[in-house]
Amino acid sequence: MKKVITFGEIMLRLAPEGYMRFVQTEVFGATYGGGEANVAVSLSNFGLDAAFVTKLPKHEIGDAAINSLRKFGVDTSKITRGGERVGIYFLEKGASQRPSKVVYDRAGSSIAEAKPSDFNWDEIFEGVTWFHFTGITPALSPTLASICEEACKVAKSKGITVSCDLNYRKKLWTREEAGKTMEKLCHYVDVCIANEEDAKDVFGIEAENTDITGGHLNHEGYVAVAKKLSERFGMKLVAITLRTSISASENNWAAMLYDGKEAYFSKEYNMKIVDRVGGGDSFGAGLIYSQIVGKSNQDSLEFAVAASCLKHSIEGDFNQVSVAEVETLAGGDGSGRVQR
Repeated sequence: MKKVITFGEIMLRLAPEGYMRFVQTEVFGATYGGGEANVAVSLSNFGLDAAFVTKLPKHEIGDAAINSLRKFGVDTSKITRGGERVGIYFLEKGASQRPSKVVYDRAGSSIAEAKPSDFNWDEIFEGVTWFHFTGITPALSPTLASICEEACKVAKSKGITVSCDLNYRKKLWTREEAGKTMEKLCHYVDVCIANEEDAKDVFGIEAENTDITGGHLNHEGYVAVAKKLSERFGMKLVAITLRTSISASENNWAAMLYDGKEAYFSKEYNMKIVDRVGGGDSFGAGLIYSQIVGKSNQDSLEFAVAASCLKHSIEGDFNQVSVAEVETLAGGDGSGRVQR
């Protein structure tokens, strides 16, 4: 079985019930999630051998974070234990014209204070065929950015495919900091995943004639963005998700994939959103799975978009769907009729 390694931070997610605001609630639901952890869970649910690498404190909250992954079959044996705390993020889910809000409490987390000696990448990558990380991880500390770079170097020396979701987070670092760091890392990346804004925020590469806030996306402009990324870094595949935000509760969802020669566009889904956090991660996981099992580029794209569409209907960070469910939607059955 092909083995995938994902590397990043898993956090405790605290969210008010339903659509209550932070200032209203007296109860916070506790779950776990984080970009690369979300990808590992999806890949495990799809039947792949997926391992998540991070550093977590050696106490009960660290144990609970690990158990949240183990219940889905994710290999947690490569997680380093140590440090003082698990990162936290607070989520207030938006509705209608009120946007969702995220507040981070992750400074000083175990992974943010990790050292290069915490990870033996030669051992971690034994028997591995794919390595995935996001732009969130190097944003956590300069040392972690160096650790990401070392991981990429070892992965490339072993012939492992490297994928990265740019995932720019303005609350973690500036555009200048992101651009300088990701410029180095992306030269190791074979498969790049981004949304409508990431390439602009990180590298200043912008789609022309596009108004994201107004919901007007110029598809040909994103082909140009993908081409520039591919040429600049030598990437084999560049995927860009295309989200039209009608409101916090309703989005149109599609994506494009560029392979250096041809651009592919998926069908578009109209989604009534239950929980959009982890939507991009579920897309990335769908793309990784599809490429590993040998789907064509068009079919890979359709699978990834369908997987992500389904994730928007599921509470929590993790995309708890099967390959069969994704393929049913990708195949055209989006009726949502009761299955008996």
